[in-house]
Amino acid sequence: MSQVSVSAHALRGLTAALFRAQGLTALRAASVADSLVCADLEGVASHGVALVPLYLERISKGSVNPYAEPLVVEDHGGLVVMSAQNALGQVSAAAAVELAAARAREHGVSVVSVRHAFHFGTASFWARQFAAAGMVGFAFSNTRPLMPAPGGAERVVGNNPMAIAIPARADEPLVVDMAMSATAMGKIRLAEANGEAIPSGWATDAAGQATTSATEAIQGMLLPAAGPKGFGLAVAIDLLCGALSAGAVGAAVRPLYGELDKPYDCSHAFIAIDAARLHGGAGIAPQVAGFAQAIRDSRRAPGTERIYAPGDLERARRASNGEHCPIAGELAQRLNQFAADAGIPERVAA
Repeated sequence: MSQVSVSAHALRGLTAALFRAQGLTALRAASVADSLVCADLEGVASHGVALVPLYLERISKGSVNPYAEPLVVEDHGGLVVMSAQNALGQVSAAAAVELAAARAREHGVSVVSVRHAFHFGTASFWARQFAAAGMVGFAFSNTRPLMPAPGGAERVVGNNPMAIAIPARADEPLVVDMAMSATAMGKIRLAEANGEAIPSGWATDAAGQATTSATEAIQGMLLPAAGPKGFGLAVAIDLLCGALSAGAVGAAVRPLYGELDKPYDCSHAFIAIDAARLHGGAGIAPQVAGFAQAIRDSRRAPGTERIYAPGDLERARRASNGEHCPIAGELAQRLNQFAADAGIPERVAA
C-alpha cells in the first residue's frame, strides 16, 4: 500500500468535518481529529486516521453516540467516577482529563475512572495534557481479551495500554506509552492490509502456536510483553479501569472491530499528580529534565547514533513530519470519498 504525504492541517480539517457531520460539536470534532492526526505524525498509524472509517461505522450503527454527554456518577473529591455514555473516547477522555486536572489542583492528587467508554486513540495524547499543566499524568484503558495467561491457550485479558507523562522542559515531558502485549493489534491489522508477515514473538494462532502470519494472529492471540510481567500488568490495568469505575472487565469488554452495532464498553482511568506545587513551588521538572538529558548523553553502544529518552522518538517524528502527514494513499482516497458522500467540501491531496 503506497503512502502519500498530505497537509496535516488539511487532514485535521477533513477529519473534524466528517465528525461534525455526524453531530459532534466543532470543539469535540477538533479534539477527535487532533488526537488521530497526532498519532499519524508520531508514526503510530494504527491509532491515527485509519480509525476514522471504524468510528464512523460505529456511529452509523448506533454503538457510539455522537451526542452523548459524559456524566459524573460518583464524586468523592479527589476520586471521581464518570460514565462516558458510549461517546467517542476522545470526548469522554477530554472531559475526564479536564476534571482530573482541576481536582488535582484542589487536592494534590486525583483519580477519574470512566465506564461505558470507547477507544480514545493513543494513551500518551491524554497523559501529555497533564504534563503540559505541570502535572504527572497517567492514562489507562482496558480492551477486550487478546492475550492468554502464561502457558494458556485462551484469551483472558486485554493488552490494556498505559501512558505516563512527567513534566520536564517546556513541551518536552518524559513520556512512557505502551500496551502490555508485545505489539498492538492495530499493527498486526496494518501488516495484514499490507500483505506483510509479522515478527516472531508477537502473537499465536487460534491454537496457541506461535505464528508470523498476520491473518492467523488476528484469529489467534497476542503475546504479553515480557511474558508474566506484561500479563500481570495487563490484569492490574484491567481492574484499575474496570473495577474502579464499576465498568467492564475482561470478557465484558466487546470486540473493537467486530459486533459494530454493540457498544465497545471499555473502561478508562486517569490519574493526575500536581507536582508543580512540590518543593516550594519549584516542582519536579528540573530534576526530570536533568535525568532525561543524562539518558541522552549516556555512552552509546557500537553502531548507535543517538540515544532517546522516553518520549523523544515520538517528539522527533512530530518535528520531522511538521505539517506533512504520511498516510496510506488508499486511506486518503477513502476519506475524500466519505467527505464527498456527506457533501463536505474539505479534501486532502491523495
